[in-house]
Amino acid sequence: MPEITHLLRPDIAALEPYHPIVPLEMLAARLGRPIEQIVKLDANENPYGPSPRALAALRAYPHYAIYPDPEHNLLREALCAYLDVPKAQIICGAGSDELIDLLMRAFLTPGDAIINCGPTFGMYPFDAQLFAARVVSVPRSIDWGLDIDAIAEAAERERPKMVFIANPNNPTGTLSPRDQIERLLELPMLVVVDEAYAEFAGESVVDLVGQRSNLVVLRTFSKWAGLAGLRVGYGVVPEGLVTHLWKIKQPYNLNCAAEQAAIASLADLPYLLVNVDRLIAERARLFAALVALPLIAPFPSRANFILCRITAGDGQQSAFAIKQHLEAQGILIRHYTTPALADCIRISIGTPAQNDAVIGAVAQFVPPGT
Repeated sequence: MPEITHLLRPDIAALEPYHPIVPLEMLAARLGRPIEQIVKLDANENPYGPSPRALAALRAYPHYAIYPDPEHNLLREALCAYLDVPKAQIICGAGSDELIDLLMRAFLTPGDAIINCGPTFGMYPFDAQLFAARVVSVPRSIDWGLDIDAIAEAAERERPKMVFIANPNNPTGTLSPRDQIERLLELPMLVVVDEAYAEFAGESVVDLVGQRSNLVVLRTFSKWAGLAGLRVGYGVVPEGLVTHLWKIKQPYNLNCAAEQAAIASLADLPYLLVNVDRLIAERARLFAALVALPLIAPFPSRANFILCRITAGDGQQSAFAIKQHLEAQGILIRHYTTPALADCIRISIGTPAQNDAVIGAVAQFVPPGT
């Protein structure tokens, strides 16, 4: 049998893989616990799940044997009312991840640059590498805010095609003020504002899309609507640009189940927004409880998670140790190995009972070597 790995693109052969969250079933088997006993707070999922109308729509839909609408017309019409934007500006994808890839596919050729403001969502630099693009890093400030002057300098020096701004930022929970986004829009590049957590922040710049030709806003149903497993995202894109995205989008990218669940979710807003309010209230309660504990310093958040710095001993070692301590009790949180976050953990906001379990487990933690 001939060996063909030498035919791979060299940059793909050398690429470090992205490491997503381990599936729940595998985690349960590894921990030796039933799934229902696991407190899963490592991926910013919604602990309350989908709306009852979404679940009913999935059961009732009769046409799963038929290809889905390639233009997702009914969902885009429902999103018009939700966002108060024209249907022509909306394009949907299998999660906002697909739209990140689609935008890069439209703009980037080998050697082109993007600006990445880390620490932030890892898919921006990862996807850029798939297109052999350069990733120009402009680190965030000590309080995780954007360094607008440094971004402007990098834009002049490197001539990037685009910048991605998660707002609120993942994993820091930081919300960039509207005036900062407006300043970025004065720079000669595409500004992609990823508003995956906008419903928890209560702020958006989606209204600026029609006014600015270089602004794209990405949104998702994964977090606020509890549809992470169905992968439903969408972009609000200037009409002069969205035409080109339709040309390169896979025709049946959003499956029937995802579209039906998303439409039903938008018809059940009161139910879902009550759950959003619950999570916001629990975010405040969890933050206050963590502040009161020794060895841990939580950062204020406008999303459905809280980033915490571990201040005990060797912060990096202690951060990993606290992750293991919680995991032994069936509580899953996120730990990072990147230098800026090596002494940090991220805790997704759960139900009151789940958050109580986290508070109790953290309070019992004893740092290594003490």
